Amino acid sequence: MSDTSAPAGVRPGSTQLFLAATQYAAATVVAALRAGRFGPRTEHRRVLVVSDTSAVPEVGTPLDAMPGFAALAGEFDAVHSWNAFIHPFHPAGWSPREQDCPLWERAVREAWQLGGGPLEVACESLQANPSQAVVRIFSDAPVHLYADGLMSYGPTRSRLDPLIGTRVARLLHLDLVPGLRPLLLGEFGVEPEVVPTEEFVKVLGELAEDPTAVRAADAAGAVGAGSPALLLGQYLSAIEVLTPDEEERLHLRLLRGAAALGHRDIVFKPHPSAPAGWTRALAEEADRLGVRFGVLDEPVLAEVVFQRLRPALVAGCFSTALLTAAVCYGLPVARTGTDLLLERLTPYQNSNRVPVTLVDALLPALEDEAAVAAWTPPGADGAGLPEGLADLVATVGFAMQPTLNPRLRPVAERHLSRLRHTPALGRYFKRRRLTALALPGGVPERLAFVPRNRAVRGLARRARRLSPRLAKAMG
Repeated sequence: MSDTSAPAGVRPGSTQLFLAATQYAAATVVAALRAGRFGPRTEHRRVLVVSDTSAVPEVGTPLDAMPGFAALAGEFDAVHSWNAFIHPFHPAGWSPREQDCPLWERAVREAWQLGGGPLEVACESLQANPSQAVVRIFSDAPVHLYADGLMSYGPTRSRLDPLIGTRVARLLHLDLVPGLRPLLLGEFGVEPEVVPTEEFVKVLGELAEDPTAVRAADAAGAVGAGSPALLLGQYLSAIEVLTPDEEERLHLRLLRGAAALGHRDIVFKPHPSAPAGWTRALAEEADRLGVRFGVLDEPVLAEVVFQRLRPALVAGCFSTALLTAAVCYGLPVARTGTDLLLERLTPYQNSNRVPVTLVDALLPALEDEAAVAAWTPPGADGAGLPEGLADLVATVGFAMQPTLNPRLRPVAERHLSRLRHTPALGRYFKRRRLTALALPGGVPERLAFVPRNRAVRGLARRARRLSPRLAKAMG
């Protein structure tokens, strides 16, 4: 039963603006609403603001035009497009000048008939637009941050303006790693609050009843006689983590790994922005391997496919959908390519680092048949977190953003001391990064006496810069 009391930070009788750029985000918001996380509906006017932050939104499918949107729209009194409101500006790049914010607030209130009463904002990714633009426009509004993926478990990716950070009442998140506490906005003392998994799954179930979703799942199911293995594509070359050739090889590695486990029916769900050439290469490789292969290119959530298709295996790199498949649907999962990603992510502070670390540490490798067969998700059958996982995430979080999370240094020092002579140290941490932060494992033990002060580190940096010049001069 939903909680009808007013949650922390919720103003009675306010207008609530919910920002969403993806269907997954909108489903998370709807699940939170139905669970009573934003108070009784009768006390609030609820407005959904959709946006498309892709590179060329004009050629994409906006959230409010995607299959199944009608199942979400019923929770809101109005739906508005941020792209349409700020046209011709791009929503990812536009933010108002500070002195113009009051003018923009009046314009938004008038255009969307919001009135002059109290208002709250619920959004994701506060460091980026359009969330930051809207929060700045409504400068007196309480902010509810929600996270629709694994990034909530990582630290805030950059220093946030205290005038914004101190307004965040709470962090709503899906319990994708049961028992693990998110680090996001911990520097402001923001308390995390779980969106009930059962409500989220119910919302996804409604999306799965959409005719387009039914057709997509049926087409995927027609690949073979049984439940196929589902491969999840990610467009990592778009964010310059991998080259297009490397990403294509990663997808081929997924296909070969699933075939090696004995799956003869395989479906690939590409990223919507991925080039068609990758699909052709996979089809040719599937033909060579003698497996039946299909492509699911309808604009439906992977979670909707889980609901209808019940795949025999879900495999991918580090997609949040891997954890959703395991925790929400109890499906077998496997990962591949995380070793490459852990090496390639730059800088160390890259916000994808904690999601990659979690998937790498939690999920079995696709190439390890015994591990895939034996794996169970965290929280299943009363099992807690794997030993050391919380400390690993805290340590990675501190190494990423030490100035925002100084409270995590003792945990990091203890954990790194335990990892000093294990392969995990080099897998999850860069020696140069540990050295810069004066953490265990950063320098050879014979040099551990070097004082931990800024002057010594500055001298070391200058020496590294000079050494190539000296070698050239002596050569």
